[in-house]
Amino acid sequence: MTPTILFPAEWYPQSGIQLTWPHEATDWAYMLDEVTACYIDLAREIAKREHLLIVTPHPEQVKQLLQGVVDPDAETFAECPTNDTWARDHGGITLLRNGEPCIYDFKFNGWGLKFAANYDNLITSTLYRQQRFQARYENRLNFVVEGGALESDGAGTLLTTSECLLSPNRNGEWSKERIEEYLKETFGLQRVLWLDHGYLAGDDTDSHIDTLARFAPDDTIVYVRCTDTTDEHYEALRRMEEQLRTFTTLDGSPYRLLPLPMADAVHDENGERLPATYANFLIMNDAVLYPTYRQPANDRAAAEVLQAAFPGREMVGIDCSPLIRQHGSLHCVTMQYPENVLR
Repeated sequence: MTPTILFPAEWYPQSGIQLTWPHEATDWAYMLDEVTACYIDLAREIAKREHLLIVTPHPEQVKQLLQGVVDPDAETFAECPTNDTWARDHGGITLLRNGEPCIYDFKFNGWGLKFAANYDNLITSTLYRQQRFQARYENRLNFVVEGGALESDGAGTLLTTSECLLSPNRNGEWSKERIEEYLKETFGLQRVLWLDHGYLAGDDTDSHIDTLARFAPDDTIVYVRCTDTTDEHYEALRRMEEQLRTFTTLDGSPYRLLPLPMADAVHDENGERLPATYANFLIMNDAVLYPTYRQPANDRAAAEVLQAAFPGREMVGIDCSPLIRQHGSLHCVTMQYPENVLR
């Protein structure tokens, strides 16, 4: 008998959140104190509300950092070698098969062979062997995909970008048709909505969907809009908005579209533009953690849009200026697990 498969939306009830902690052997080494302070803020806000799973090669060090910040009963440490910290992309992806949680472990190859991922690709299987999950484990290492590339509405529709999923260094020998068929079968989907436009300068992921457009309850899509005609993103994001307007729900109704502000340009020490985006928020059981970039007007405007998308949830801003220096943000460094998954 064919199993009933559900790919839950991020607002499905959760058992906790994973953070993979930065250390001196990661790309954060040159700014470790600054990014660690950001992670401590994140850990504090997550653990106030849900269980926190911290993956690190140095659990005792991190425990010391969080002493007096996080209730020990609200945290679990998993000792594990890591290359980097992007839990969204190396973390396990939870499906419900006949109502039972199942962790899919896809291949993570450093966003299309851009960065070393030999340790990160083994994190999910290591966590399973350490019995961190109350869920079945399924080896899906024959297919390359990252969590940041997948947006589910929990009702049979997946939103993704053609730029990322059709990247030649991921599953280059697979056609778009074959990839779509695999996604439908693997995630129990009725359809895949492919976003063909939109990008952010400085993004290493080949346009992950979680940097551009996100599902919210009640047939809502929250997306980044650029209104500055002189900005290099203007045309691509205008085309993205036009394509979003053509998408309809399964019953043929238009989506409710809520535009997020474009963050003012943020540059690194070499003058390279960084992919600051307000779409990179984390949905929790009773809150939304959203990135801020020390831009008071934009930060406030983003919170108002997200409050409209998630009216019952508390809005919690986290200064992600340190995270953006390594070309990612808040959603990129977290992975939620549905209820009855984390031990």
